[in-house]
Amino acid sequence: MPLIAIIDWAASPLDDSDAAVERAVIGDAARVKRFLCSSDADFDEEICDADALIVWHNTPITATGLNRLRNCKTLIRNGVGFDSVDIDAARQLGIPVCNVPNYGTEEVADHAIALTLALCRQLFPLDEEAKRLGWVIRVQPKLRRLRELVFGVVGLGRIGTATALRAKSLGFQVCFYDPYLPNGVDKAIGIARAKSLPELLAKADVLSVHCPLNDETHHMIAEDELALMKPSAFVVNTARGAVIKKTAILNALRSGQLAGAGLDVVEDEPLKTPDEAATPNLIVTCHAAFCSVESKNEMRATSARIAVAAIAGLPLENIVNEVEVPI
Repeated sequence: MPLIAIIDWAASPLDDSDAAVERAVIGDAARVKRFLCSSDADFDEEICDADALIVWHNTPITATGLNRLRNCKTLIRNGVGFDSVDIDAARQLGIPVCNVPNYGTEEVADHAIALTLALCRQLFPLDEEAKRLGWVIRVQPKLRRLRELVFGVVGLGRIGTATALRAKSLGFQVCFYDPYLPNGVDKAIGIARAKSLPELLAKADVLSVHCPLNDETHHMIAEDELALMKPSAFVVNTARGAVIKKTAILNALRSGQLAGAGLDVVEDEPLKTPDEAATPNLIVTCHAAFCSVESKNEMRATSARIAVAAIAGLPLENIVNEVEVPI
């Protein structure tokens, strides 16, 4: 019987040991087994013989690991991002890599807005003050009226659009930058468009990042870009950590160059030192924006459905590395 291997992160497993959601979808079509791995160096012979792999985001899959796979008909990244997989090496080996782009759209957009509201209304400093049994509103200069603010969106894909529409409904003046979208998208959803990233950075009171991590976007927001922003501005990142250079944004917060940041994702996550954790005006939320009971079940069920299709020789959803699957 074919084997579908679920590769979970050894340091902090995200799946349940019974893989109940996956088994409900896969049924008798294949054996299902979960393996705990820190990296593909932990792959044993059983994994290397598997017919399909479902991989959680914290386990990097390199060319070395891919070359050890003997029967793999597809590798499914259990989530939206696929930067943890060497998709070029997989393409050369004829292994289609798929992702699950739709499952957490609402959750991530909601999370970006939650971080935005926490910053604009300074919820955490006010909570801390009240729990000290005090009642002094020290953060009053940072408390903002939303309809006076420009909400800048970097990347107007599924999640970026969902976030932009939520921000618009709250009264923000929404503007986006995305060089890959055709003219007229701004008119279709009733928001403004910046012609360049520097233009957006200069006008944004809140900058919300929603682009994938690749060679083009790695450290897209670094020292020079942050220097273009208002010192009263907030930065929110629910995309990928390395889109924003970690040292640059932490230093900007320490120096007062930025008023605050809400980061669900951080470069080289999690935070590594007490000094990083003590950075002022910083909210960090454990790469959890995607997470809800409903979204995780949807994600896992979709990955399982793709794995079954691969074993059956059926068309695959969401191939990200241009491998043609023979039918």
